[in-house]
Amino acid sequence: MNSIEKNLLAQIADLHEVPMGAYNIREDGKLHSRNTTKNIDIISKTDKQGIEIRIKPGTKNESVHIPVIITKTGHTELVYNDFFIGENSDVLIVAGCGIHNSGCETSRHDGVHTFYLGKNSRIKYVEKHYGEGEGTGEKVMNPQTVVYMEPGSYIEMETVQIKGVDSTKRHTKIEAGEGCEIVIIEKLMTHDRQSAVSEMDINLNGDGSKARVISRSVAQDDSEQTFYPSVTGNAQCFGHVQCDSIIMQNAKVRSIPAINAFHVNAQLIHEAAIGKIAGDQLLKLMTLGLSEEEAEERILSGFLK
Repeated sequence: MNSIEKNLLAQIADLHEVPMGAYNIREDGKLHSRNTTKNIDIISKTDKQGIEIRIKPGTKNESVHIPVIITKTGHTELVYNDFFIGENSDVLIVAGCGIHNSGCETSRHDGVHTFYLGKNSRIKYVEKHYGEGEGTGEKVMNPQTVVYMEPGSYIEMETVQIKGVDSTKRHTKIEAGEGCEIVIIEKLMTHDRQSAVSEMDINLNGDGSKARVISRSVAQDDSEQTFYPSVTGNAQCFGHVQCDSIIMQNAKVRSIPAINAFHVNAQLIHEAAIGKIAGDQLLKLMTLGLSEEEAEERILSGFLK
């Protein structure tokens, strides 16, 4: 791999060498490399672009890396990835997309990830987005994630947009059964004239199901962000949505959480806060010898950590 490809993989998947375990690396619409294990199989789809990841029941302490990188200006793609998680398994799945655009045409990756979690299975799913390049062409990413959870299953999702993505629209839909647990942590930074929209539809359909959504974002310059999280309680359940945003310069931030209770024992909470960096925080760091820019950087880094 050249230096551009290596940097993209490091940014989106923390990969500095070939990963251990199962992996599938996609570059500019083609398979770059792949490895499977006795418990994790990766199969190319024949009817459309994408892959199937099949994890055997009882698989534990294993990981799957499925990063996508785009280095050609003007390249666009739509990829469908399906994950079948066996009962009683516990695995880490690391995805993400990085685009290097050095030309004047738009480079775009759209992905539809569908998860089928078996009974009492657990996954941690990490997805990072990153854009770079000296060209004027836009870098666009539109991910969709759909999750179907059988009783007792657990999913932790960490979605991060690091920087450099001109436009993104993320949609997440989760159907949770009895005793399921959902944790979603979203971190987002926009700058210049970038725009980001995040929509979530979480349906708690089984007794004892739980969902916790935490969104933290920073909007700088003339960028715009819109967040639509929706949690619906159709059974005895608990849901908590928390949205915190820092707004700077001429940015615009909209946070529109919705909670819908359709069962007498559904307990749902939402919180939302938008504001600028507090002056006393800046002053405190500046008295320690930091410049105003360095103080801002330290505060934002801690906020999105």
